[in-house]
Amino acid sequence: MDTIFLEQVKVQTKLGVPEWERAVPQTVILDIEIGYDFSKACHSDAIEDTIDYGQVAVRIRETLAEHSFKLVEALGEHVCQLILQEFKAQNVKLKVSKPGILPGLKALGITIYRTA
Repeated sequence: MDTIFLEQVKVQTKLGVPEWERAVPQTVILDIEIGYDFSKACHSDAIEDTIDYGQVAVRIRETLAEHSFKLVEALGEHVCQLILQEFKAQNVKLKVSKPGILPGLKALGITIYRTA
């Protein structure tokens, strides 16, 4: 399986259990691995034979700006399903980090893996 990765994608979204935490957008950091067969693109050198990672980043930023989530797990599932459905990926591994949310912690978050 071939993989495209997008590392430390910073996005703004409303996220958190308490309402005050969702009152204003906060930064979350995404590390994304997208599984896809890139063999055709390797030979054709054509963007239409692969997943346009620039468009992946654009769509993630758009959808997270439009939605609010209580749980980081729900945000992660939303992003994975977007990538699987809109970009026809075979699988997605996603790490979602909320930096500086708790004292004494650099970040907290989840890692999930989904397949088509």
